[in-house]
Amino acid sequence: MNIVIKMPDGETREIEATIGWQVMEIIKNAGVPIRAECGGACACATCHVYVDAAWMDRLPPRKDEETDMLDMALSVEDNSRLSCQIVFEPELDGLTVTLAEDSL
Repeated sequence: MNIVIKMPDGETREIEATIGWQVMEIIKNAGVPIRAECGGACACATCHVYVDAAWMDRLPPRKDEETDMLDMALSVEDNSRLSCQIVFEPELDGLTVTLAEDSL
């Protein structure tokens, strides 16, 4: 099981994913320098990612608190998500996200 992480500078990393973990936790555990200042409590927007279009329909919709936190992020797009609010499940094997500049 893997997640593909694209860095803002174009570098791509494929990292091993753990079922049941937040995508943010998986990214941090792999040593990728994502800020994630609140530790996954949906209390900041420092784990902001852009989900690849092919994966958007496979994710649960944003909850209101995630939308509220994204209002604090820079450069929010329709495919913006907080990686702490995406729990990795087997059907997300190969999930591709790009880290937002404000997440580093």
